Amino acid sequence: MDYNLLCLLFLFLLPCLVTAQNNGTLSVGQFITAADNSEPWVSPSGDFAFGLHKLDNKDFFLPAIWYHKIPSQTIVWYASGDSPAPRGSKIQLTADRGLVLEDPDGKEIWKTEISMGEATSGVLDDNRNFWIANTNSEKLWQSFDLPSDTLLPTQTMQRNGVVSCRRREKDFSRGRFQFRLLADGNAVLNTIDLVSGFAYDAYFWSNTFDTNRSNAGYQVVFNESGSLYVLRENKQIVTLTQGTVVSAKENYLRATLNFDGVFILYSHPKNTSGNAVWSVSHTWPENICVNNDIRKGLGSGTCGHNSICTLSDAKRPICNCPKGFSLLDPGDSYGNCKPDYIQGCEEDEMKPGEDLYYIEELQNTDWPTSDYEQLQPSSRDGCVSSCLKDCLCSAAVFRTDTCWKKKLPLSYGKTDSSENGTAFIKIRKGQANRKDKKNVFILELADATRGFKEELGRGAFGIVYKGIIGTGSSNLVAVKKLDRMFRDSDKEFKAEVNVIGQTHHKNLVRLLGFCDEGQNRLLVYEYLSNGTLASFLFGDSKPNWNMRTEIAMGIARGLLYLHEECCTQIIHCDIKPQNILLDDFYTARISDFGLAKLLTLDQSHTSTAIRGTRGYVAPEWFRNMPVTVKVDVYSFGVLLLEIICIRRCVDNKISTTDKAILTDWAYDCYRESCLGALVENELEAMNDMNKLLRYVMVAMWCIQEDPSLRPTMRKVTQMLEGIVEVPLPPCPCPCL
Repeated sequence: MDYNLLCLLFLFLLPCLVTAQNNGTLSVGQFITAADNSEPWVSPSGDFAFGLHKLDNKDFFLPAIWYHKIPSQTIVWYASGDSPAPRGSKIQLTADRGLVLEDPDGKEIWKTEISMGEATSGVLDDNRNFWIANTNSEKLWQSFDLPSDTLLPTQTMQRNGVVSCRRREKDFSRGRFQFRLLADGNAVLNTIDLVSGFAYDAYFWSNTFDTNRSNAGYQVVFNESGSLYVLRENKQIVTLTQGTVVSAKENYLRATLNFDGVFILYSHPKNTSGNAVWSVSHTWPENICVNNDIRKGLGSGTCGHNSICTLSDAKRPICNCPKGFSLLDPGDSYGNCKPDYIQGCEEDEMKPGEDLYYIEELQNTDWPTSDYEQLQPSSRDGCVSSCLKDCLCSAAVFRTDTCWKKKLPLSYGKTDSSENGTAFIKIRKGQANRKDKKNVFILELADATRGFKEELGRGAFGIVYKGIIGTGSSNLVAVKKLDRMFRDSDKEFKAEVNVIGQTHHKNLVRLLGFCDEGQNRLLVYEYLSNGTLASFLFGDSKPNWNMRTEIAMGIARGLLYLHEECCTQIIHCDIKPQNILLDDFYTARISDFGLAKLLTLDQSHTSTAIRGTRGYVAPEWFRNMPVTVKVDVYSFGVLLLEIICIRRCVDNKISTTDKAILTDWAYDCYRESCLGALVENELEAMNDMNKLLRYVMVAMWCIQEDPSLRPTMRKVTQMLEGIVEVPLPPCPCPCL
């Protein structure tokens, strides 16, 4: 190779080499791109790295610092947890804004707030601190000042400082627990309301507050020796790590607030030979399951309502639903549990409780904050009998000579050997075993639907009937009875149970139960009073613009959940107005998952026979191409145009052929700037022209013939909301 060419090639590669081997220091202009093989910036010792961490099974990344040498590469700091960066994003050191994270289109996602002056360099030091300096080596910003869920040796936290946990182990959005140093000097652990951010009462505190400010705590310190303490203004130290302190010379140390609310000091040998793991040195509180202070405020504890908390050997809580209850969200084992049966005075219809319920016993278990009556003196049998006869009673706890009757929801459940009592859970008969449950369920549903008389709708594999369990409109259900005559109905039944049974989202229909025994295959859903989107759009009355756009957003959020946020990635495969239901408030609920495909963790696509409905089917179905979530994106684009225009995607009744296919006509109108024609000059839509244009452009991107050009549903929702700019779409079909 020519020498000059070789030198030129070396100079060309130099920025890449500098990025990968920066020895902890980088200069303005250096960047990292969000990709699978991107090289991080590494500290001088090589122990720690800063880069863009890829989220598990997601095409999104977070700015993060992690232990670089140990196999687990544990993250100790991260940013932008609520707004992860898509693949192709870039984080770069700039002079005026410090570190800046931008998406592939150049839109800012996150940045450091540098206090003054201009940045000239960035440093990742061997204390795991990333800081930005000016020409005088003064720190303009440092990660130590903005901890995420972890404190590290040599790090301090000032008054009003906050450490927030993650939502879940692999979900880096903000969680429900905080470690804070309050303005009064007290270091506390507390829960928060995720929507408002309101902080509930503390369940651990350091007792370092004082009305005399000079005696109050003013710093939380994690020193080089591995001791965690609160430093008062009078220099008095209040140690939080009582007992033996693990050596920081031989071990990596970190104090992490876990997503379950337990604040733990961990240690890991620096010598990574063998099967070294993180060990627990200290926990706050010592046992979160039996901690009484977490029960004083509102909100849920570490486990959801109606759940029971037990402590593992690793000092972490384990949450379980009691018998007769199941998780509201099957993908969230720390979430709320719901009863698997109907209970209440109206449902019992004044029948003797002994005829309707049986009692399940649990030893050393209690829900201390759910009492509504106390019987004393009482016997064990008297406690059981009183709960069975009381239609308000869901559970009771008997201890010594006292009976506490409980009502739903059961809050802060715990199992503790020191309880020395017995809990009685009242479960409706027919729940004891699967066979009895199914037989009762079949008999109940035949009666509930009055012999399957009132038809709500029908599809290729079965008919949906209206039913009522108990009395009152709140107990209305929709019962889908599948037809054994159809060969594929078995597959549809299993697909629907698999999908809806493990997902829960406000924009998905809820499955209340099912039966699969012999010729009886029944699916029971919540009854949604406003029917299908098809009847809403194409009925006699014309729905208004604002309602239509809200419905479109709801469908987009539901698809985003299926594609990216639930535990198993799901392709619906049949998005159309007939499969979108509307509840009392016209909230969109995606339904009919009989054709859905579930992708495993290592799958990004599937191969399957053509499925879906004419007009909504993506081109790749017909071309022997891999089927990905982008087929749903295509169908959503067609549906979005139907919502905008209030007309069907294929209408053979239209006399002019150029308008018969909605996607073709819509693109013509967009290209010719005649959007008014799409909405028939509807006043409300015309007065909201920016949104109308944005929605049409998003639809054009969704129906691109090339799947790679279609956006993800996350990008679709962001564009519909106006969070990201919508670029000019090309012609959806190159042949046009």
